[in-house]
Amino acid sequence: MIVLATNTTKRIAFLTGSSSGFGLHTSVALAKAGFFVIATMRDISKREELDKLAAQNGVTDCLEVVQMDVTRPDEVIAAVSGVLARHQNIDLLVNNAGFACGGFVEEIGLAAWREQFEVNVFGLICVTQAVLPHMRERQYGTIINISSISGRIGFPGLAAYAASKHAVEGFSESLRLEMLPHGINVVLVEPGSYKTSIWEKGLGNAPSRPASPYSRQMESLTTMVTKIAERAPAPDEVVEVIVRAALAPRPSFRYPVGSGVRLSILAKQWLPWRWFETLVNKQMRPPRS
Repeated sequence: MIVLATNTTKRIAFLTGSSSGFGLHTSVALAKAGFFVIATMRDISKREELDKLAAQNGVTDCLEVVQMDVTRPDEVIAAVSGVLARHQNIDLLVNNAGFACGGFVEEIGLAAWREQFEVNVFGLICVTQAVLPHMRERQYGTIINISSISGRIGFPGLAAYAASKHAVEGFSESLRLEMLPHGINVVLVEPGSYKTSIWEKGLGNAPSRPASPYSRQMESLTTMVTKIAERAPAPDEVVEVIVRAALAPRPSFRYPVGSGVRLSILAKQWLPWRWFETLVNKQMRPPRS
């Protein structure tokens, strides 16, 4: 299902995962910044919040909502082809669709691992491949991949998510080098913790079983994530960084964003590993009974 809005000569932005979180707010922010936004989402019945925010900001006519599941190549090809037929160009791709699978490695079934990678990695690659021929032929475009601090640091209880984001980081490094000779910028945005539902959903759906050997570690992780979520700011800072990268003629490759993110990356890079793992494990120490 497609809901059309009137486009003039604006640059075209194509976003995935636009029904909530970073994708929702970025869709509206890019429209306010002068883009005509193709906001895609897997379940178009969840578009109400986007419609409401767009109306509040006076950009309803700058948005087009398209149903698309990034894990279905037929839908991706149809969506991209349709946009090019209607608007001729895609100037900006923001690969935002994703989710976090929580749980400890031993207890996460292979089906959950595959789903994590199908959405966060293969879905991102599928959309990118669909857009690349057009951008390459025009010798112009920007691709922004939404990664995470978990793409630089693997935290306990989030191995599946961290592995998927590490894959996005490696993919983006290679793609950046491949595309620079063709006039295409590839960008990584690496947020820390913000007020979105991704962590609560990820840990809320984490596998559990009676007498799990990881129960106390999971308790510590849940407590820590809850505290972080309570203190986390709204996603405005991340959205501002995405818009800044989208507007930049020569954007940087990596944009770490969030309280403590740069410090954590530097700590992992420069501290001896044993020191770094001691710091992480100290935070994960089970509460005393």
